[in-house]
Amino acid sequence: MTKASRLGYVIVTDYVTADGTQDLSDAIQKIIDDNPNRTIYFPDGVYLLSKPICTPAHPKKSVDLRLSNYAVLKAAENWDSDEAMVRLGAIHPANDIYTIGSNYAFTGGIVDGSGIAKGISIDGGRETKVRDVSIKHVKIGLHIKHGANSGSSDCDIMDVNIIGNGAVDSIGVLLQGYDNTLSNMRIARVQVGVMLQSAGNSMRNIHPLYTCSYEDYENSCGFWDYAGNNWYNFCYSDHFGIGFRTTGHARGIYDSCFTFWYAARGKQTAFRADSKFNSVMTNFNIGFHRDSKENVVLSVAEEGGHGVMERLSVNRDLTTDDTYKTYMTGTYY
Repeated sequence: MTKASRLGYVIVTDYVTADGTQDLSDAIQKIIDDNPNRTIYFPDGVYLLSKPICTPAHPKKSVDLRLSNYAVLKAAENWDSDEAMVRLGAIHPANDIYTIGSNYAFTGGIVDGSGIAKGISIDGGRETKVRDVSIKHVKIGLHIKHGANSGSSDCDIMDVNIIGNGAVDSIGVLLQGYDNTLSNMRIARVQVGVMLQSAGNSMRNIHPLYTCSYEDYENSCGFWDYAGNNWYNFCYSDHFGIGFRTTGHARGIYDSCFTFWYAARGKQTAFRADSKFNSVMTNFNIGFHRDSKENVVLSVAEEGGHGVMERLSVNRDLTTDDTYKTYMTGTYY
């Protein structure tokens, strides 16, 4: 008897063959529908999907999906959906944290978008967790949609690695629901690392790395915040044209964050405010590449913001702008 069997899990390979040769979408969906409040376990193998699989948000119908380390959910060549491969809380909607079963998760394994699909979305419910997952070759890695609790999705995301498909519209993480916590993530081969269209999000140790073809490089961005009132701690934009960007009246709290460029490929901008600069930045570290000709610490579309930069570390001999000095307090070196 396997460990999964001893734990009472529903084992997917008791029902299907995971050899990557046939579409398992309907079969897996049936397993989900037929086993409310159960942990569904995917052993190592390749599970081919031609359409999304959806889990219930209702606590009495919810399931917990767990994948072995080398279990792969793979988008089929005939994939033809604009939705993610795995849609958590997408059926049987609910806004209930009191009934047992509200705290479901997706854990482990690999989600492979084959370059055409989106990875995982959180469509509904609350207290959802995504953890220890590798999401590869996707248009959008993780999409947290508008939440069930007055817009709050209240999710916890941890130890997730994302590799995009390298397209100019590719995004690592898209946040539209409020009040989420993201920690310990690595993101690569995307145009935008993290796009925030919601507030109340906490990000810690998030590291997007630019590894695309340099098409529209100057508009590539590590962290792009449309909403403001988000918190960043040791978030590291690595080689994107723009490290951090705010749009509209967004303002955030940035502590011990870092931008770095490993090659000279065009204009390098550490922080860009599309209107006024109203954010608070402390212990910010910037590493411009020595061969770059245009190195901007801070770009603002409008003057008069109330933002603050405190204890900035930057190779000042390489900077080509003085705008940031207006907002400096304390020392910089």
